[in-house]
Amino acid sequence: MAIYRFRVSFEDYDDVVRDIDIKSTQTFEDLHLAIHKSTGYNPDKSSSFYISNDQWIKGEEFAYLPNQRKTDRGVALMTGTKLNRYIDDPHQKFYYIYDFDRPFDFHVELIKILDEESGKEYPCISRSIGEAPKPAGSVAAPPVAAAEETEEFDFLNETVYGLGDEDTEEMETVESVDELDANIEAPEEEEEEKDEFMDEFSDNDNFESEDFNNKEDF
Repeated sequence: MAIYRFRVSFEDYDDVVRDIDIKSTQTFEDLHLAIHKSTGYNPDKSSSFYISNDQWIKGEEFAYLPNQRKTDRGVALMTGTKLNRYIDDPHQKFYYIYDFDRPFDFHVELIKILDEESGKEYPCISRSIGEAPKPAGSVAAPPVAAAEETEEFDFLNETVYGLGDEDTEEMETVESVDELDANIEAPEEEEEEKDEFMDEFSDNDNFESEDFNNKEDF
């Protein structure tokens, strides 16, 4: 029996590749399950293969878990649809969409036709390159609590500036005392300036008085 070797690659991730060997009489559903055995994805998602040309233009569709609209349109199912019925080209291509809710697009190309190996189970993965990207929403980063952020900044103040909460309060107290002293000393300075001015004014008065007395002597 003929064995098809399909090369499966992500449309948007060129460095992730899987080669899958499958019997010509097996179905699109078997290929669908084999692909997600190799990616680790949950296969129970609405997905479809499309017969494709060299430009990856989608043609006839084969659906897995189709929605009601596709069922009403009579879209063929992957289940029970054998691959060899749709292999007309030694480099036959299929466009494949996994999970229509959060889709990944794949290119599936027949690259070789082999003879069946006795005792080997099919489908099987003959080559695997790269790690499949995680589906959207499968991993969520843990949120950072506001309390943790506050502790980090307190620690930063202590290590970089050498100040904790007690040191900060002490500094604020010292600044307040300095300001109070400044306010107390300010009036004394004004008084000193005033005294100097009055002394100077008094000296001028004495000088004018002496001049006046000298004039009387004349």
